[in-house]
Amino acid sequence: MVREVKRMQDILEICCGLDVHKETVVACLLKGDTDGEPKTTIRIFSTLLAGLDELRAWLEAENCRHVAMESTGVYWQPVYSVLEEAFDGSMVLTVTNARHMKNVPGKKTDMKDAEWIATLLRAGLLQGSFIPVKPIRELRNLTRYRKSIMEEITAQKNRIEKHMQSCGFKLSTFLTDIFGVSGRAIMDHLCRHGKISAWEVDALVKGRAKSKLHEIKQAVNGKMDLHQREFLKLLLVWLDQHYEHLRQVEQKLEEKMAQYQRQLEQLDGIPGIDKTAAAAILAEIGIDMSHFKTAEHICSWAGLSPGNNESAGKKVHSHHQW
Repeated sequence: MVREVKRMQDILEICCGLDVHKETVVACLLKGDTDGEPKTTIRIFSTLLAGLDELRAWLEAENCRHVAMESTGVYWQPVYSVLEEAFDGSMVLTVTNARHMKNVPGKKTDMKDAEWIATLLRAGLLQGSFIPVKPIRELRNLTRYRKSIMEEITAQKNRIEKHMQSCGFKLSTFLTDIFGVSGRAIMDHLCRHGKISAWEVDALVKGRAKSKLHEIKQAVNGKMDLHQREFLKLLLVWLDQHYEHLRQVEQKLEEKMAQYQRQLEQLDGIPGIDKTAAAAILAEIGIDMSHFKTAEHICSWAGLSPGNNESAGKKVHSHHQW
């Protein structure tokens, strides 16, 4: 099996395979004519910044412009960030799926993972994963983080709604959004006083909610004790802090998206896609469509292609996750 791999024509004279761990990077440098046996050099570097800088300097000194590593976990990301600046940004970095490498036959049992990665890279047998350029990756960090903050805010709203219900206040029965102007004003009043009179409801309810004044008065005809008031206040303070944090993240997003206004407008023009969705799509697939061979490839990357798997003789449909 090993000889089968060796019979394939090597295409790179100098290349390096990296086996990235939490604290160390094992680097295997292969150097030599493509029609002969390469010289193998294995070195170990720290994943601290100084160690990664040393790795980059070594690769540049060896004139190694082709490097490959696995895409497992997140440990490869700081390595990638340092090496993508090598040779003034012209180093060819291949980040490959570990499953793909395991499907290539021929690895010796005593061969280090870094050496196997380098061997496959030298022979041109590695398929690189799609890694967007740095500005798109930065945009992706923010869009994904924004999504997680929104999920936390939704969870907190549910806690507040549950607390209100447990105290006998049924605001959500008559208000579409209890965190709108009217609902929030009532909750803030309850934090301070623990109860609310009918005439105070009249003063606090605004807009279309006024059409349900009678029902709302019935829904808040209760009383909170000191603990319930203080607990509601704690929950609302957390919510407000996250709203402010979300505002800051969205401000950063606006700054990052400024350079992609044309692409965002094109996406926003598609029915069913708003500005937020447009930013998320752009952050996931970037603006260079040459990375995707067909429309089907883009759909698969975006998680829009259903899987067709069998388990115990039954069809199980699933979607690729980003």
